[in-house]
Amino acid sequence: MTVNMTKGQAISLQKNDGGSLTAVRMGLGWQAAPRRGLFGSRTREIDLDASAVLFADKQPVDVVFFRHLVSDDGSVRHTGDNLVGGVGQGGDDEAILVDLSRVPVHIDQIVFTVNSFTGQTFQEVQNAFCRLVDETNGQELARYTLAGGGAYTAQLMAKVHRSGTGWTMTALGNPANGRTFQDLMPAILPVL
Repeated sequence: MTVNMTKGQAISLQKNDGGSLTAVRMGLGWQAAPRRGLFGSRTREIDLDASAVLFADKQPVDVVFFRHLVSDDGSVRHTGDNLVGGVGQGGDDEAILVDLSRVPVHIDQIVFTVNSFTGQTFQEVQNAFCRLVDETNGQELARYTLAGGGAYTAQLMAKVHRSGTGWTMTALGNPANGRTFQDLMPAILPVL
């Protein structure tokens, strides 16, 4: 059963049987919003990029994004860059896989971001979402719609953080500006 999350909502990543999830996928999907022009509506390709920044005690220690597809320890993997969106027709256009059982113990938070590398704002994006999937069985656990359509070029989607012996996901939905994850660090630090 999927939980439709709202901004700030947190869910435990414990399974119903009391066990813990071992591998999850954070999927990102989007479409370019049609623009009305002199000769009807048209769409422009939008290049959104998903990134995962790994933190240890509020310090960034690694990042996974389109130019660094696998974390140094191998526990987090990006499936590849999608330059236009909408390819999945409601499915994931980009995804980041996290093997929670392999994340080193000193990593206590993973923040997922999305940014427009080409600089378009979210006013030009529609049907954008992030979702968390149990990678062992393909079941969607949570979905967060990236709503707002504002004049910003990035958004902090969600974070996965250690909670006792397990993990918790929190939907963030914070708008930001920047073309890369490096540009977003000032916006990320307050949510840790």
